[in-house]
Amino acid sequence: MPFALSDGARIYWRLDGQAGRPPLVMVSSLGSDHTMWDPVMPGLTRHFQVLRLDKRGHGASDVPPGEYSIAQLGRDALACADAAGWARFHFAGLSIGGMTGMWLARHAGQRLDRLVLSNTSARVDPRTFDERIPLVLGQGMAAVTDAMLARFFTPAYAARRTAHHGSVRSTLLSIDPRGYAACCAAIRDMSIADGLADIAVPTLVIAGTHDPSTPPERGREIAATIPGAAYLELPTAHFGHSERPLRWLDATVRFLLADTRR
Repeated sequence: MPFALSDGARIYWRLDGQAGRPPLVMVSSLGSDHTMWDPVMPGLTRHFQVLRLDKRGHGASDVPPGEYSIAQLGRDALACADAAGWARFHFAGLSIGGMTGMWLARHAGQRLDRLVLSNTSARVDPRTFDERIPLVLGQGMAAVTDAMLARFFTPAYAARRTAHHGSVRSTLLSIDPRGYAACCAAIRDMSIADGLADIAVPTLVIAGTHDPSTPPERGREIAATIPGAAYLELPTAHFGHSERPLRWLDATVRFLLADTRR
């Protein structure tokens, strides 16, 4: 298993796709690991070499004590890219992964070629996470799993009970509550909204019409603030790449390869 050492923690990462193709780093949502991206991986690896990582506190990565920060998660992503030997790369992130991408674009923009921000927000109500953190630490992941799944997927998709739906549920239940809570704190305490206008990385923002976690107005705000950002809204909940993988893929691939298709 490949690991990168970042701020004293081992961060798990893996590569898929042929070497020599454009490099793409991907970071998943709160409560998920790298397998969250499985529905779109076959389409992505036709065009990119993809590095997926497990954010600290999740999956095969370490669970350091204490609260985390978006800056720390950004440094973790850079450490994985460094371990892969990538000086520059595209980046795609969903939810907290998108928050990580916004931090990278602001503080390490020279490393990014293009940026996809899917189902994310630059600001949140901290009370949401002040309530969720003690609940998870006191009662475990089972206390929030059903509520989170209802945010991830529309009722119509959830009713299909796909293998992916089952995998996402199993992953949620397997997350260490301490790592989940520490990432909740990173979202609660983030301060990235004021720096969006300074982002110079070409950006695509994708939102979900039925997303209760990061509603489409949050995506529209980001797209309106980042100079030149493009915006796409899909008829999905939080996991737009799961419910509309072909549309998500088409928009993402076209955007990321725009320069190389001239």
